[in-house]
Amino acid sequence: METLIRDRAALILDELPVGETFDWVHEVGINLTSRMLATLFDFPQEERDKLIYWSDTFTDSPIIGGAQFTRDEREKASDDCYDTFARMFTERAKCPVGKNPDLLTMLAQGESTHDILDRPAEFFGTLMLLIVGGNDTTRNSISGGVLGLNQFPAESAKLKADHSLIRNMVPEIIRWQSPVIHIRRTTTQDVELGGKTIKAGEKVVMWYISGNRDESVIDRPDDLIIDRKNPRHHVSFGFGVHRCMGNRLAEMQLRVLWEEIMKRFEHVEVVGPEKRLRSNHIRGITELPVRVHPK
Repeated sequence: METLIRDRAALILDELPVGETFDWVHEVGINLTSRMLATLFDFPQEERDKLIYWSDTFTDSPIIGGAQFTRDEREKASDDCYDTFARMFTERAKCPVGKNPDLLTMLAQGESTHDILDRPAEFFGTLMLLIVGGNDTTRNSISGGVLGLNQFPAESAKLKADHSLIRNMVPEIIRWQSPVIHIRRTTTQDVELGGKTIKAGEKVVMWYISGNRDESVIDRPDDLIIDRKNPRHHVSFGFGVHRCMGNRLAEMQLRVLWEEIMKRFEHVEVVGPEKRLRSNHIRGITELPVRVHPK
């Protein structure tokens, strides 16, 4: 997988318009993550833009702030996504399992998930989780890293002087960006937490971005510090049994991308204000104008 990521990252970076201003989010962040997401599902690469469109509609809602799409557009996108993956799921259930099966094949032939299509809500919920989790989080961390290194030029200087800091920098970028702002859960039983009683059936909102800015456990939490000690001491990936199953793949994509960036460019310069996603769920960057300066 690392070789594939590196090849694609190199191809994307080599095609960037040197000396011109372009949008980093679309040319790099979305470009790389959409290719990898399509690979994970064995989804046609020529149709990978659908995955991004579906993901954007899933996280868009007037309730959580978005409303980029109409209700009809969101419903149609959900129907198209469900129908497409249901058809693929049925086909994969009949196919021999190869050496490296894709996620959909593993679901279609897994002992506990082969009948998930009989539970439409669970099937669709799983799809939404995988599509959004494999897209929004990584692409926004890719853009967040560029933004952070521009906001903290001393950290950029550290990176230029020592490329080995990339491995340490990646989880720090994910903490600093906090691509998922919160997740809400419903308690199944009464529980006491921090001296407060939470009743069964009550809604609990876990603010990941707040935990990642907790000054009682993280020194200078608002600063990007690429050589921070214990950089994985964050909650961006969740915790325990609910910890993100794709966390190491996300880190690998970021690490490989930055390794390839540092081979080619002296600096990725942000040349205008970023545009943010209007959402209280996804901490997204929708546009980031940059100019790359080759070595």
